[in-house]
Amino acid sequence: MKTTLAIHGACGRMGQRLVALARDDNSLKVIAAIDSPTHPNAGKDAGELAGIGPIGVPVTGELPLGTHPNCVIDFSAPAGTMAVLKTCIDRKLPLVIATTGFEKEHLAEIDHAAHHTAVLLSPSMSLVVNLLFKLTKLAGEALAGKGFDVEIVERHHRFKKDSPSGTAAQFAKVVQAAMGQSKVVYGREGLVGERTSDEIGVHAVRGGDNTGEHTIIFTTQGETMELVHKASSRDSYANGALAAAKFLAGKPAGRYTMADVLGL
Repeated sequence: MKTTLAIHGACGRMGQRLVALARDDNSLKVIAAIDSPTHPNAGKDAGELAGIGPIGVPVTGELPLGTHPNCVIDFSAPAGTMAVLKTCIDRKLPLVIATTGFEKEHLAEIDHAAHHTAVLLSPSMSLVVNLLFKLTKLAGEALAGKGFDVEIVERHHRFKKDSPSGTAAQFAKVVQAAMGQSKVVYGREGLVGERTSDEIGVHAVRGGDNTGEHTIIFTTQGETMELVHKASSRDSYANGALAAAKFLAGKPAGRYTMADVLGL
């Protein structure tokens, strides 16, 4: 039996890749494509937008009444996520949230939604990035108290709006939990003095068409270890989101993570 999907943010680059990759997966079927009703491509066939030919699913401004996908995947913007979140609560639809850049009040609403339906939120949909969270935790725990400094460098394309990336921020949280640093420093400029042992440096690089890179640097006197993830295409994030949707379909209400998808 196929897992049926609604793609929220279907006109965006990631939404289009989700539509295309789902068509190539015999266990998936896109039955709804949603985006802003004012988008220039509203009303067009989602398959044609994705470059795979018509699939009989027009882009609509909201999830049509009577349409009940097994899971909704949201790749949009925080305001859009909040809109589809209400729909998923009202109709008890599982929701994979791949959007980033949320404020505290948004996260509180997502927490509330998990009391009513299954919600999976992750700062990255990449399966490898989520494995790297685990490896970073293990490294931090092993090196805690042994004189290691940690710096995080992330690189993304020029169009990315939030900085640092939600993934970099999550890596910083993982390191803090494992090693106990009290503060995060976002870049450095001027005569800032010597680096302190209780800080993590996070640095954002923007330019070109870089799909996404994250480097977690553990360094001390005499040696350095780097944990690195490099995405060569957006398909790594889209495929992860599709795997998450398969996992979440049919799950009871609650908060889930990509670690659950990976069985970590």
